[in-house]
Amino acid sequence: MAKRKVLLVDDSISTARQLQKIIEDSGEFEVVGHAKNGVEGIKLYTEKKPDIVCMDLVMPVMDGLQAIRSIINLDGNARIVVISSVGGVGENVTEALKFGARNIITKPFDAAKVIEMLRAI
Repeated sequence: MAKRKVLLVDDSISTARQLQKIIEDSGEFEVVGHAKNGVEGIKLYTEKKPDIVCMDLVMPVMDGLQAIRSIINLDGNARIVVISSVGGVGENVTEALKFGARNIITKPFDAAKVIEMLRAI
C-alpha cells in the first residue's frame, strides 16, 4: 500500500524534525515537504499535493489561520491538522477548526496519538 503524503508547515525546525521522525517511523506516512511559513506552505501544497497537512498557527510572513483558509479555498477536501502548544492559542484553534482544519496535535508530541490522529483523517 502506498504511504500517505504529509506536508509539515512550521517555522520551528526542531518541531518539524521531531514530527517528521514520528511520522516516518510509523512506516505508513512519508513527509514530502517542510514549509517555514504559510506562504511556503500554500506553494508546497499545490506542488506536492499531500494527503495531510500539519499546520502550525504562529509563524512569520503568513500565519497558519490564513494559510488554512487559502488551502481550503484551493481544495475543499484538504486534510489539515493544526500543530499547537497545549493551551497555547485556544481561540486560534477554534478558528482553525471553523476554517476547515480537521483536528489538533498538541506539543509535546505523543507519537502514538499523532499516528492515530493521522490515520483517522
